[in-house]
Amino acid sequence: MTSLAALALATPIFGFALTPPSGAAPMPFGPPPATAEQAPMNGSVLTLPTFHQSEPDDDAGGDEGDEAESGPPASSGSDLAAQLRQRQDVATIHRAFGIATWGSMLVTSVLGFIQYYNLYGFFSAREDTPCVTGSAVFGQDQCWGTPWPHRISWITTTALYSATFMMSFVMPDPLDAASSNPDLELHKILRWMHLGGMVAQLFLGLALSNNWFGIDRANDFGAQQALASVHQLLGWTTTGLMTAAGAVLLF
Repeated sequence: MTSLAALALATPIFGFALTPPSGAAPMPFGPPPATAEQAPMNGSVLTLPTFHQSEPDDDAGGDEGDEAESGPPASSGSDLAAQLRQRQDVATIHRAFGIATWGSMLVTSVLGFIQYYNLYGFFSAREDTPCVTGSAVFGQDQCWGTPWPHRISWITTTALYSATFMMSFVMPDPLDAASSNPDLELHKILRWMHLGGMVAQLFLGLALSNNWFGIDRANDFGAQQALASVHQLLGWTTTGLMTAAGAVLLF
């Protein structure tokens, strides 16, 4: 009887139960399950701590993930700076070559005009040209053979022009400056125009000097004079286009 009374008193204190909960296996000894949140004690309610599994900090992890995904690569800033430096370096060389090309083109046009005048005059008849009358500029030696001053000049101009034109393509443009700068956009349009002029006058000059059309000065003087006049017009037009292309950037 004494043991039964002690067991009855100890039951609410130490959590012993004479009758197991409904649907659960009997547990005569030991603490209540860890998931129990409340236990009776002397008719009052004792709240026990509830243990939950800790979860990762979504905010912190999400911010770092967003920065990793949306942020630019660490090297993008240095790449942009390197491209801008390269553009500045190439632009400096391109400008120098452009000025040299323009100067050489002007000299070539002047020498070509002198040769044209000696051979054809100003729309003169063949017998009235300086080469026939003996008043050729730089002497009568300019009236036959290879006109070396003009040839050397146009070869130099062609080489300079080719180098300058290619530099305009290798020059990086990471900020797409051409689309936001009207002067640069006009410069690019003029570039294609004077390229067409260069190709056309180069072809016509070679055709005349090598007689690709099969015309003779003695018998087809008028045809030769007309083709030479077109060659002159192309030369001066191309020089004007190159002058305009350089002026929009320099002034």
